[in-house]
Amino acid sequence: LVEDVAITLGQALKDEVPARATRYGWAQVPMDEALVEAAVDVGGRPYYVGPLPSRLYEHFLQSFAVNLGATLHVRVIRGKDKHHTVEAAVKATGLALRQALVEGDRVFSTKGSVAVERVD
Repeated sequence: LVEDVAITLGQALKDEVPARATRYGWAQVPMDEALVEAAVDVGGRPYYVGPLPSRLYEHFLQSFAVNLGATLHVRVIRGKDKHHTVEAAVKATGLALRQALVEGDRVFSTKGSVAVERVD
């Protein structure tokens, strides 16, 4: 069920990524003794780097990132309580996404717009 929710959430959010999304976001969240940061790129290249102290939530974030088509890096800087660490990771991911999904004034990529001309 957890994986299914991550897949569905990722696919639904993928449909909402603006064509001119800011694309990148980063956040760091303190939660009591835990400190976690997340960095995201919603540019269509699915990849996840953890780890979290719980395989269940690790798999959730991986499934979410892959189905969103996002690169997601989550780094636990410190944390003893698994609950605080996972909660900080999810909140940092949400805050990073909030930055990345803002509509900007241009497409943040050169894909398809760079041409190579060879001169003899």
